[in-house]
Amino acid sequence: MPAILCAWGLGLLVGSFLNVCIHRWPAGESVVAPRSRCPQCASPIRWFDNIPLASFAALRGRCRDCQKRIPWRYPLVEFVSAAAYALIVGIFGIGPEAAKLAIFASLLLILFCTDLSHLVLPDRVTLTGLGIGVALSWFIPLRSGLGDVAYLLAGIAVPEAVRSVTESVLSAALLGGMLFLVGEVFYRLKGVEGLGLGDVKLVAMIGAFRGSSETLLVILGASLLASACGTAAVLAGRKGWRDPLPFGSYIAGVALVSVFFADDVLKLYWELVLK
Repeated sequence: MPAILCAWGLGLLVGSFLNVCIHRWPAGESVVAPRSRCPQCASPIRWFDNIPLASFAALRGRCRDCQKRIPWRYPLVEFVSAAAYALIVGIFGIGPEAAKLAIFASLLLILFCTDLSHLVLPDRVTLTGLGIGVALSWFIPLRSGLGDVAYLLAGIAVPEAVRSVTESVLSAALLGGMLFLVGEVFYRLKGVEGLGLGDVKLVAMIGAFRGSSETLLVILGASLLASACGTAAVLAGRKGWRDPLPFGSYIAGVALVSVFFADDVLKLYWELVLK
């Protein structure tokens, strides 16, 4: 329990920083300077008004200076970050795997919000995450997937770390490339850009972090969810069929949930297939 509480507290602090990244990176601003300020009136935020969740509650969701409402995104990101960190430690314990998943969850939170608000998936997040995912796969092995198939076909036995890095690189390249081809085919047939390069880089990042089987599960889940929500929005008259959809937010959201449920879903799938 103490470890989970510490993870919760760390997640709150990280979530506060993630809010800065979400607000500033799409605008091309630094996350280091200037100090935190109200997005409405630009007044500097005092340290005691910048305590995650607590300050929002104490201020009743309004800026101390201009009294305009603080967007609900700020406490929600802090809460989700804290909950994700606590769940990761509660399920996976304290160790390299938990640290890797915490980094992954933080990157996904940023991307979920930037795409939802601005239809932007910053390269500094997706490409940096891609590099981190590949690097960490050397130390924290990924589950079996494309890498195992490649070495099996070649008849080569390799160390676990090499197999894991291969799985990470192949998952990023092939699944990211697959999504790129789907987007290109859609554009050629419909004349409308269905998928952006940001979505491709996001899938590549997820592949590097989690491997091929989980990434395929994420793509499938995100596609079904986006189709259902998009159709519902059109039928409700809130969107048109050609309106842009924040598909990256669906991918990032499903990927975050998959951290906690992918093992069970994949285990159930293979049990059904092998029956």
